[in-house]
Amino acid sequence: MDTTTVLNIIIWGALAAWGIYEIIQYFRRKNAAQDLTSEEFKQNMRKVQVIDVREKDEFAAGHILGARNIPYIQMKQRLGEIRRDQPVYLYDERRTLSRRASLLLKKEGFTDIYRLKDGYESWDGKIKRDK
Repeated sequence: MDTTTVLNIIIWGALAAWGIYEIIQYFRRKNAAQDLTSEEFKQNMRKVQVIDVREKDEFAAGHILGARNIPYIQMKQRLGEIRRDQPVYLYDERRTLSRRASLLLKKEGFTDIYRLKDGYESWDGKIKRDK
């Protein structure tokens, strides 16, 4: 075999391994929490911790009334602010960050984790905007 063939085999092998890894991660994130519709999310909001995992400026532009902001990039450092004895409701704009956050929380031992199914962009409940 010449070097081009060997190089092609290495590149295709690495791409296949990366693809398999991404598929596994997708299902791990998806299964880390239960998705709730807006109506289901609203039902128990007063009894749970509602956490917006978007960045501070996005949170200030508009967020679900009663939610607190713990951006995903800070979540590992701020885990102490999240109670383990209450359900955790997560949301972001479209669920990308909330999926990652739910996997992180699951790894840290949280069990009662839920996500807003279609993200904040489809929320039709009360919101608050910081000025």
